[in-house]
Amino acid sequence: MTTVLIADDQPLQRFGFRMLLESQEDMTVVGEAANGAEATRMAAELTPDVVLMDVRMPGLDGIEATRRIVATGGRTRILILTTFDLDEYAHAGLRAGASGFLVKDAQPEELLSGIRAVATGDAVVAPSLTRRLLDAYVHHLPAPTEDPDSPDPRLAALTDRESEILRVLGQGWTNTEIAERLHLAESTVKTHVGRILAKTGSRDRVQAVILAYDTKLVKPS
Repeated sequence: MTTVLIADDQPLQRFGFRMLLESQEDMTVVGEAANGAEATRMAAELTPDVVLMDVRMPGLDGIEATRRIVATGGRTRILILTTFDLDEYAHAGLRAGASGFLVKDAQPEELLSGIRAVATGDAVVAPSLTRRLLDAYVHHLPAPTEDPDSPDPRLAALTDRESEILRVLGQGWTNTEIAERLHLAESTVKTHVGRILAKTGSRDRVQAVILAYDTKLVKPS
């Protein structure tokens, strides 16, 4: 059973989400929050598998709530709801640690499959779309504080092959594309990706793509 916390400041929107989710045999809604502060508190108390997080809420917004929930290091994953798929809110949500985002007018089937994917540790954004977002908003990246010539410690444990795969992940390649272009079995690629996530402390593929940008393995196109 996948447990979900709904965070949205509109009661009618929360009601609609609840009706949809509770119509599924494998999902249950454990709570509703009307703002980011409530979402943060309830996530800590209820430890849901997934928080369905609206961005624009009074007081503490969904981006800062995402950042605080992720910072606890718990198992809860965040799925951001935004109005446009390539807007600054989607970018900010991913950088705050969300495992993906969906536009608010997504079909019910898309929302349900997105929640299931996030709950199992997958990211709900295609790597290519993550790259387009980062390219579009790269000017929001903080300036590096360390010596640009010194290697990033998050990459130190990676093998040469893992570094290569992280680089092409950052370029938006899927597992299938990596397997075909690097002449590897797709199962081997999945193993490498899993090791990359574990060694770098990335929660999912989206965060690995962001890491590739932050460490300059990938540069904006």
